[in-house]
Amino acid sequence: MSSTKSPRIEIIDALRGFALAGILICHMVEQYIGAGAPRVHYEAVSSGLADQIIDGFIGILLRGKFIALFSFLFGLSFFIQMDNGAKKGIAYGGRFLWRLILLLLIGYVHSLFYRGDILTIYAMLGIFLIPFYKLNTKWVLVFSGLLFLGLGRYIIFYLTNGEHLFFDVDPTDMESPRIAEYYDILKNGSLWEVFATNSWEGHLDKMNFQYGAFGRGYFTFAFFLIGLYVGRSGFFKHFREERKFTKKVLIGSLILLVVSIGITAGAFISMGQEGNINSWLGMVGLSGMDMANLAMTLIYIALFAVLYRKVKPERWLEKLAPYGRMALTNYVLQSVIGTALLYGWGLGYLGEIPNTYTFLAAIVLIILQIWISKLWLQHFNYGPLEWLWRSLTFFKVFPMRKN
Repeated sequence: MSSTKSPRIEIIDALRGFALAGILICHMVEQYIGAGAPRVHYEAVSSGLADQIIDGFIGILLRGKFIALFSFLFGLSFFIQMDNGAKKGIAYGGRFLWRLILLLLIGYVHSLFYRGDILTIYAMLGIFLIPFYKLNTKWVLVFSGLLFLGLGRYIIFYLTNGEHLFFDVDPTDMESPRIAEYYDILKNGSLWEVFATNSWEGHLDKMNFQYGAFGRGYFTFAFFLIGLYVGRSGFFKHFREERKFTKKVLIGSLILLVVSIGITAGAFISMGQEGNINSWLGMVGLSGMDMANLAMTLIYIALFAVLYRKVKPERWLEKLAPYGRMALTNYVLQSVIGTALLYGWGLGYLGEIPNTYTFLAAIVLIILQIWISKLWLQHFNYGPLEWLWRSLTFFKVFPMRKN
């Protein structure tokens, strides 16, 4: 049995840092609500032209794409861990399952602060990755393709006719009393009141978003599978030589983007101004949006690889690697900082700060976390939560401080 430790691939850490930065910008500008908000909130934070431009910029270029990139990297990390175990003669599936249980616990604590936590979703969906590890690559791609095309959404819509699976609230209804009630808790409630509403009701709300007709969970799992596929291909080990493949991905993704925008526009235009999204046309439109997000995410990955091959861009992008190595710690910490800034139990700026300033706050926090991550990893082997997760995974206290 070999005990050789595989070297980290820096571009993967840098790409994870890039994804984390995009997620932080989205969450901060959304003011860490993690649910629908009343109309008065949107009117307050988007009152100026600059605020509206930022909202449009995030909606077109960031929202849905960077969490998809994060999901892709989760699937890729799954492959790397399973593959490293196989090289050492270890069946890693059971260990990965235990690792997911630990992630679920970490995610649950995080979700008490921020309802939009993704770690609990990764922990639940990650279980289904394990049987895919040995499945033929062709079937991995077929299954991911079906999910990207909306299979999960169509099945759920057929069975429910658009009714909510877990929690009867429409996040798009800005006049909903439940939305107003939750917003009031965030704006004026204590930390314990926020914890209380997020501890159970928040997860039911999230289950609707992930596994109902909107179907983000199916989209997330599809990206897990794409990450598994790319891990098998060894692309990131040889990305500097994979110029033709990168070019094909860019061209194919651009074509997919144009087609998916056409599908989305056609579906929603056909619905008319009074159209109901809880319809088959609405489901087609949502699937078109998912395919557009898929295309843009693949474009970002390909462009990142192209830039990382060049000396000057690489020098800048590699600064994201320490940030990405501490992704779990940074992800949880940025939520605690964001909610402390915005929620009533903290400074209470929810709905008081326009998009322009929350966007700038996100940039400042990203720069600070990149700097702190670099300093931390000069003295320590792992981020705090990464160390805890790893030590509990292997029932072994790993050395935190570097020799």
